Amino acid sequence: MRQLFLLVSVPFFVLGCTPTVQVAAPKEPITINLNVKIEHQIYVKVDKALDDVISESSGLF
Repeated sequence: MRQLFLLVSVPFFVLGCTPTVQVAAPKEPITINLNVKIEHQIYVKVDKALDDVISESSGLF
């Protein structure tokens, strides 16, 4: 009788200890905020004398 009880009760103990994994979708959608403002400005100031030296007519280049 005791062995029969052990044989019947052991599977219930094993099933009670098994972990459960649940995968559920979130209630709200996933939002990615990409409000990025990119400003790229390049200012080149060349002195008039330096511009004359570098110009094509000077023969430097």
